[in-house]
Amino acid sequence: MGNRSSASSTRFGIQGPVVAWQDPWAGDASDRVMRTGTGAVYPSQDDAPSGESFVSALQSLGADFYVHHVLPGMEGFKDMVEEMKRSGMDVCLGNEYGNINGPWADGTNRWDVPDEAVTEAAGSGRLIGLLYDEPEHLQINAAQYRKDGWHPHWGAADGLELKEAAAAVANTVQERVTRVTELAKSSGCAQADIPLIAEHVFPVMFHVHASGGMAVCPKIMKESFQALQLGTALGAAKQYKRPMWICADLWGPDIGHWFTRLSGFPGHSPEEFASALRMGYLMAPTHLFAENVDALLHHRDHRFVRTEFGEVWEQFIREYVPTHPLDWSHADITPDTVLIHADDSNYGQNARLFGSRTGEAEESTKSVFAAWHLLSHGTIPAHGSCMHIPGYDFPRHQLKRHAAAGSFPLPSGYPDLPQTSMHTLFHPVNNVIVFDETVRYEQLGQPKLILVAGSRLSKATAAAIRRLAEEGSVVVIMSWLAPQAWRDSKVYPGGGAWVVTDDFLSGEACEAAAPHLGSDDCWRLCFGEHEVRFYKGDPSGRTLDIEVLHR
Repeated sequence: MGNRSSASSTRFGIQGPVVAWQDPWAGDASDRVMRTGTGAVYPSQDDAPSGESFVSALQSLGADFYVHHVLPGMEGFKDMVEEMKRSGMDVCLGNEYGNINGPWADGTNRWDVPDEAVTEAAGSGRLIGLLYDEPEHLQINAAQYRKDGWHPHWGAADGLELKEAAAAVANTVQERVTRVTELAKSSGCAQADIPLIAEHVFPVMFHVHASGGMAVCPKIMKESFQALQLGTALGAAKQYKRPMWICADLWGPDIGHWFTRLSGFPGHSPEEFASALRMGYLMAPTHLFAENVDALLHHRDHRFVRTEFGEVWEQFIREYVPTHPLDWSHADITPDTVLIHADDSNYGQNARLFGSRTGEAEESTKSVFAAWHLLSHGTIPAHGSCMHIPGYDFPRHQLKRHAAAGSFPLPSGYPDLPQTSMHTLFHPVNNVIVFDETVRYEQLGQPKLILVAGSRLSKATAAAIRRLAEEGSVVVIMSWLAPQAWRDSKVYPGGGAWVVTDDFLSGEACEAAAPHLGSDDCWRLCFGEHEVRFYKGDPSGRTLDIEVLHR
């Protein structure tokens, strides 16, 4: 891992190139497949490095592991594994290229790394995980890549009730987890629990994937609302006791006078990247990696040169991490507020839930958005949970219209267009995480505020939150989720309350929640005895000022 002084149990990685240069082991074969989700094949922009020099460059940046895009034709795979063994670099295998190009598992738009490749990589002793690229996106938006029919990622959901669809996805995930475990064992690998990692762009289906056995991996930056994205992932990892990875994804909406490989890449400034890395690290994930290396390095004249983004990454690894050791884990998250809702997969487009084409989303699934609007002092919209909803027009589209494909990379962006900062890292949310509708009493802790939304609620969870209201928590619950015997609001002597409402933005709900919403200039998260506070580092909230306190 180079000469980085380790100060944390978090491991750091870098994902391979998609436009910068050819795969170092596959060569020309990597230019013959579509390597991005943009719908176009882009030729490599830089000279191709050798596998040895590429891995050396990753190690010089302090990377502990490499996230490899496996080509569906398996070109260069054996050589890559040999290089990992020679260099002592760990590897996580990604399925994105197969998702984009096929061949797909029967009846799906999903490509699984072949069994023999999993066995070979596991047997090398260097395999640390299998990364599934945006499986929630490809379950809901099944025609994103595969165009010969409607084939959701984990299987069809047409005609299924939401509860049935969630269970079907979780069951298929569990089958795949079991299969990979069997392969790892058969390889003789000492680590038989090679995790499958669900890398999410949308803040939905974290709990469904976790319930099936996958580690959760939220993308930060991208087009996400960070407090919502991370609060949801933290809750899923805690409830289901899963590892949490974080992907620092530089693809995004903005344009600026910075090194630019393609429209929207990078779509965040170097300053935002610096804040996002620190933010992600302070979540204490098991692994944190950057997507992709293209933004960090140039390769010309047989040598690698760091971009401004590469300089940010190196400063983070060499200076910030060693001087900010963490005494906590993501699993230590200790919420003051819990949002409970069924994982219905609606992020604001109100259609194709779990990939089902039969009907639009029920109104109950939209109540989650109002809950986050309330919890964020009105800064997260009340009609969706990420920027892929009405009301957002990404500046990167202007860059695509103005700059010809052959003009990339742009050393300093596009000077005739203004720098934009529509994406923000900051929303004022007061120590909130999300559990699903099956969470148990002993998992809930002692939250001061509980909001209950979504389409359904288990009887056991309803009884648990009623008990917490009696013990002092304020519970605000949607009327259709309250059991018949508990349809009336009630205040308890110990300060607890049971508030039944049809709208989180009603006067009664807002009044009940108000004492627990925190300050409108701070985003808080608590991990056991440690408290992390984020503030706006600039008027837009694109950068963060950070405090870490011992409680």
